[in-house]
Amino acid sequence: MSDPDQKSRTQFNKLQKRLRHAVGDAIADYNMIENGDKIMVCLSGGKDSYTLLDILLNLRKTAPVEFELVAVNLDQKQPGFPEHVLPEYLESIGVPYHIIERDTYSIVKRIIPEGSTTCGLCSRLRRGALYGYAEANGITKIALGHHRDDILETFFLNIFYGGKLKAMPPKLLSDDRKNIVIRPLAYCREKDIERFAAFKKFPIIPCNLCGSQENLQRQAMKVMLKGWDKQFPGRLETIFTSLQNVAPSQLADTQLFDFAGLKRGESTGEEEQVISFNAGLDILAQ
Repeated sequence: MSDPDQKSRTQFNKLQKRLRHAVGDAIADYNMIENGDKIMVCLSGGKDSYTLLDILLNLRKTAPVEFELVAVNLDQKQPGFPEHVLPEYLESIGVPYHIIERDTYSIVKRIIPEGSTTCGLCSRLRRGALYGYAEANGITKIALGHHRDDILETFFLNIFYGGKLKAMPPKLLSDDRKNIVIRPLAYCREKDIERFAAFKKFPIIPCNLCGSQENLQRQAMKVMLKGWDKQFPGRLETIFTSLQNVAPSQLADTQLFDFAGLKRGESTGEEEQVISFNAGLDILAQ
């Protein structure tokens, strides 16, 4: 008779190996971490940021470069926020941390009408506070816990509601060009992160400011993608791959590609990319 505990440990080890491999690949593909980096891991108290910190701590032990990690949480002064949870957890695992205290909650509640989406303003205020801390403390990279599903949700939100073909890049230079944002979980599936967080029993802190608003457009995207993943296994992987195989000459953006200057006999240099991109569109059309 098999040992349930042994089976559970085996499943966890496979899951942990898969996540670490995915994070390692993303870091290598986008040159996210370099020797001497001081990386600020933005810790919200959710499953994604806990997983990000855990995996980076383990990868640091065997990484070919040396880098420093500091966990930073933004206390937005939400009523009932359990301020003790994150400090106690971080102290228990010996990770340097800092808590930024900003009453963004009151600002959002004062400006945004009751029942309206708060995420836009909340995100801008949060981003400003984190960027400011990074600049003042010698941070070279800001690590966020966005995963593959977040990137795909953003992609479709921009298509359906924003009229733009854009998503979340795995690596980003901020608009002011002072900060580099990295998303090491870019290749990781949300369902794997959920299982990992359950195995590790992270002290999850729910977001009661915006994450509980079930009518958000992002929630609709999440439901759509989960439905596709269940009905058409492999579809999400193919869509994500299409984001890495973009052929500007097969779209319609005159700022991105010189359609007006096309000449007979010239090559666009994108012939191979077109095949991959069109394959992704074919799956979307099913």
